[in-house]
Amino acid sequence: MLNVGIVGVSGYTGMELVRILHGHPGVQLTYATSRSWAGKKIGNAIPHLAKSLELVLSKFDAADAADKAEFFFVCLPHGESMETVGILREAGSKVVDLSADFRFNDSSGYEKWYGTHTRIDLLSEAVYGMPELNREKILAADLVANPGCYPTSVILGLAPLLAQGMVDPGSIVVDSKSGVSGAGRLPGPGFHFPEIFGNFSAYNIAGQHRHIGEMEQELSSLAGVDVRITFSPHLLPVSRGILSTIYVRPSAGFNESKLFSAFLEYYREEPFVRVSGPDDILPSLKDVRGTNFCWIGPRLDTRTGTVVIVSCIDNLVKGASGQAVQNMNLMMGFPETTGIQQTALHP
Repeated sequence: MLNVGIVGVSGYTGMELVRILHGHPGVQLTYATSRSWAGKKIGNAIPHLAKSLELVLSKFDAADAADKAEFFFVCLPHGESMETVGILREAGSKVVDLSADFRFNDSSGYEKWYGTHTRIDLLSEAVYGMPELNREKILAADLVANPGCYPTSVILGLAPLLAQGMVDPGSIVVDSKSGVSGAGRLPGPGFHFPEIFGNFSAYNIAGQHRHIGEMEQELSSLAGVDVRITFSPHLLPVSRGILSTIYVRPSAGFNESKLFSAFLEYYREEPFVRVSGPDDILPSLKDVRGTNFCWIGPRLDTRTGTVVIVSCIDNLVKGASGQAVQNMNLMMGFPETTGIQQTALHP
């Protein structure tokens, strides 16, 4: 049995990790931290699991952490995570970090979008934790940078076409919609119920969203050329889920048969990617809610010659905590799907 710790358990990603790990047969949660709930049982922070977990939360202490757990998920805000991850790695622990602090290949990429990086020494060690792209590297990793939620939906939606040079990498337009939980648990005036209920709004458009850097880094790696995308995120009045609609120009000689063959072949062995064929329904939020699946629906608009890809995930599962457990499974030798095979919550 693997002893696991969560640093920052009272946010949405930490809470979701507790829920998922509670059903994982190979691990036990032996350490969890919360600055606001220190000294209280985990059920006080996560009431829906109150009858299942008696673990007392604490403030982070390096010695206490190393004594109680072997593997850690760090769920701290961007900019706060890097020092804690550094402490855990220096103690020899394996880590999945759910912030953006180790997602970039170099400090300049990180600092352009987030600010100063104080643990540059660990950037070369970190593996970008998207199993569908980096499975072999994750298997050998000690530090994995869990991808962002928007990037997960977008990168998986484009990977088969960019990797095979089937589309123009300079023509990518992404229109994404996210549930409110993507903004985190701390309250903000734009996320109160009266503000979001019955509303639908765009934000951080025209190259302003911080996930653009992460997406362009990984898409450029897939394409083998420098990729720039137009990315427009929107806030939906729902609790969870991301639906990204992606538009891209195909290369010469492209047709619908090549489109579906590319996706079906690329994801043929992937346990958590579902591809809709030409006669299947398109992805929707409720069909992935509570699951670790990314459901992709590629289509070819023959009238305009545009490829349209719908990519749908639960932002807290495949877009965060579920993918983190998928990475842990690979790092620690568990079957990749262990503990994350839940079907969707519907309706």
